[in-house]
Amino acid sequence: MIGVTTLDEFIIDRQDDFPFATGDLSRLLRDIGFAAKIVNREVNKAGLVDITGAAGSENIQGEQQQKLDVFADQVFIKALRSGGEVCGIASEENDDFVAFEDDLARNGKYVVAIDPLDGSSNIDVNVSIGTIFSIYRRKSEKGTIANLQDFLQAGTEQVAGGYVLYGSSSMLVYTTGAGVNGFTLDPSIGEFCLSHPSMKTAAKGKIYSMNEGNYYQSHKGIQTYLDNCKKQQMTARYIGSLVADFHRNLIKGGVYLYPGTSSAPNGKLRLLYECNPLAFLIEQAGGKATDGKRRIMEIQPSELHQRCPYFVGSKDMVDEIEGLLNA
Repeated sequence: MIGVTTLDEFIIDRQDDFPFATGDLSRLLRDIGFAAKIVNREVNKAGLVDITGAAGSENIQGEQQQKLDVFADQVFIKALRSGGEVCGIASEENDDFVAFEDDLARNGKYVVAIDPLDGSSNIDVNVSIGTIFSIYRRKSEKGTIANLQDFLQAGTEQVAGGYVLYGSSSMLVYTTGAGVNGFTLDPSIGEFCLSHPSMKTAAKGKIYSMNEGNYYQSHKGIQTYLDNCKKQQMTARYIGSLVADFHRNLIKGGVYLYPGTSSAPNGKLRLLYECNPLAFLIEQAGGKATDGKRRIMEIQPSELHQRCPYFVGSKDMVDEIEGLLNA
């Protein structure tokens, strides 16, 4: 198509932006895009085939796995295993990381941390869901099997992070540390096409996103912030799919809050699979991400499924929350 830049073309054109670029990261990003198309196809068939509903098992977090959770997890593992650029993958859906043991994968330069299907509890009610991914350069020696330390890296070590939104139109948004770019899937040609170049978020927005059912279990500073939002007649928008809430706030300006509560002091979002990649994106778009005290990407993880409170979005709004939490 004349005048249209596809994801593959864009990645190849920007290959020189990648530190130590040899083409492997380009191929890895294209593998993620390919797997996302497969998941998108199945998401669009939900309700027409037997792929919705519970799978009859729980993930490591004790959450009921949906059939599409399991399907998406398998699709991304298969795509990344066969690509040869990745030596292992850590998924929210699995108790432990998966180390690829074949000779090709042992020489892979990267590991991937992924939430294959964020917001899957919304599948049955046809609400937007997504995939969140984070790419790190491995710490272990090439030619060996990936180990835990390859995954327990601070977010500052990410070489790429992004998400795919499966909604009224499907989008892939990613960064490699040189800005944020968004691509919309054109179903007529089966390609992600550049639609949102050089994405930036407003310094201060008018949207706040939080499950206010947790109001009375939250820190006084959070209660004060929510009260202030109401007094200023700001707009409350909470979908319950992190990717969807984040995407809206990135474009329109706003803040997403998932604080620690009296029943869950560390919150419920996972540092590796959700918080770090979206923190990387928002910082590249001019925003901010914090746990209330620390920059998210500077937190050193100690376990695969580590959780943390999360405040992400327009910088001035996150700064105000931090000030109230630390007053």
